[in-house]
Amino acid sequence: MFLKRAFTFALITCRYYTSAIPSLPLTQHSLLRLLQLCIDLRAQKLAQQSHAQILANGYAQNVFLATRLVSAYATCGGLRSSRSVFESVEAKNVYIWNSLINGYVKNHNFLQAFDLFGEMGRNGVLPDDYTLATVFKVSGELEDLVSGRLIHGKSVRVGFLSDVVVANSLMAMYSRCGEFALAVKVFEEMPQRNVGSFNVVISGCAALGICNSPSHDYLWKFFLRMQCEGFMADAFTVASLLPVCCGDSGRELHCFVVKNGFDSKMGLEVHMGSSLIDMYSRSKRVVIGRRVFDQMKNRNVYVWTAMINGYVQNGAPEDALVLLREMQMKDGIRPNKVSLVSVLPACASLAGLIGGKQIHGFSIKMELNDDVSLCNALIDMYSKSGSLDYARRAFASDSYLKDAISCSSMISAYGLHGRGEEAVITYHKMLQEGFKPDMITVVGVLSACSKSGLVDEGISIYKSLITKYDIKPTVEICACVVDMLGRSGQLDQALEFIVEMPLDPGPSVWGSLLTASVMHGNSRTRDLAYRHLLELEPENPSNYISLSNTYASSRRWDVVSEVRTTMKERGLKKIPGCSWITVSGKTHSFCVADKAHPSSSLIYGMLDDLVSIMSDGCADSDILI
Repeated sequence: MFLKRAFTFALITCRYYTSAIPSLPLTQHSLLRLLQLCIDLRAQKLAQQSHAQILANGYAQNVFLATRLVSAYATCGGLRSSRSVFESVEAKNVYIWNSLINGYVKNHNFLQAFDLFGEMGRNGVLPDDYTLATVFKVSGELEDLVSGRLIHGKSVRVGFLSDVVVANSLMAMYSRCGEFALAVKVFEEMPQRNVGSFNVVISGCAALGICNSPSHDYLWKFFLRMQCEGFMADAFTVASLLPVCCGDSGRELHCFVVKNGFDSKMGLEVHMGSSLIDMYSRSKRVVIGRRVFDQMKNRNVYVWTAMINGYVQNGAPEDALVLLREMQMKDGIRPNKVSLVSVLPACASLAGLIGGKQIHGFSIKMELNDDVSLCNALIDMYSKSGSLDYARRAFASDSYLKDAISCSSMISAYGLHGRGEEAVITYHKMLQEGFKPDMITVVGVLSACSKSGLVDEGISIYKSLITKYDIKPTVEICACVVDMLGRSGQLDQALEFIVEMPLDPGPSVWGSLLTASVMHGNSRTRDLAYRHLLELEPENPSNYISLSNTYASSRRWDVVSEVRTTMKERGLKKIPGCSWITVSGKTHSFCVADKAHPSSSLIYGMLDDLVSIMSDGCADSDILI
């Protein structure tokens, strides 16, 4: 209510000054206040009228008014007008230079800001702490480490590096440029620090690592150090920590948030809530994330999207789709681009072509069909829902500008549907259009070649990656090559490739060889692959089940019994398989030996009838033969 009244008063004042300007001369002090009002309200027309009054009253060379006028125009997006005012002032001080540099930065014209900083030096104007802090930010945004180091040297020469704000900006620059160790070095050498100093290091460290990594351990030790040195964490500290929290550390930070009231302060509840939901979802505790969601008094589109994404990440696509409907019907909130991109994998998981089409139609209605990330998600959803034609249409649409991910998504779609030749054609078109392949693209096209038996094409693509594009083979890429050779029956070549691999073969590589060995009945390579799989993944029940089934097919019951005993001793159980089908808009899911479905007795009765018919058919065929 207070903000609303303040804004209303500002508008009335704005109108008063606008009507008064043509008839009443204004003092310099009045004009300064008026220009500040232009900045606060982003009122470009009022800035132009103020500019006219400045000229009319002979204040054109007043550097204080000119500085404020440069800021007013820049805030409204009028950088040409800002530059014109700047050029018109003959005796420029450091503040007007700062004002225009900051104007360029606010409008994301970072290169112009750098050029102006260089011009400032050539004109003999020494930068102050504000100048240096601003250009450090520019270096960080551009990830220009060379320029950042040069400005660091200049800061030392002019004696501003002891300033806390400048040092914080310098640390942020080094972190953005990937030199976190240098950021920490600057921190340790600072004579004075504030909460912002700790926050810069915490956010930089958080950007490096994930749970259970060395950087994650350092992060929490540094957070404790912050508190031990008497600095109280603020909302920015918590917001930097939550994205990398998991397990016990996440719960501890949640307690810290509640204890210090960060979750109830105005403007922070939705941000903290979204971060907490995301943290619990990543920790596989989506139920606790839902509790946070249900307890929130204010929920915006970002909170709903975080909860939807949490359900998708934790294998609950139905809950994600239900929440998307509730979001619109219960709170009257329209989903945004991120919401739709988050929920599309849920449609793919449920093979829900109807739901996917509805979301596609909704995106067109919201005029989001030109967004590349959404279109890429549509391609992936349609292909995984079984409709290659719709995936093709989404890819071929002229409504958006395709990127490398668009091509990779379409290549993977062709591979998923066994269209290897079309995947290879799309891959070569992608290269012709200037896109460089990445690991996902390569895995997609090699997988497509493997499924379609295009061994020569696949090997040629693999060799070109190393010789032409200087891409180092990964375990995933090597697994595709082994699968491709193995499927075609070239098991000796596949084994030779594994031996000569530039990196240690992982479970996916030996798994590919195992599948091919079973397919072609090669017991030598099969046993070799099994031995390595059990060494690499001794706790993976799938390996033991597969081994047991293989020996059972050979009637090696002694080995089968031994494998089953080993599983029992280690407490290993295979997660039962699950299938689903959508009928009349409702999805029905079934697990192995599942009797939870209300119609399970009828279903099992039908299955018994089908087995009986099939058995009779087999008997008849034996008689006919």
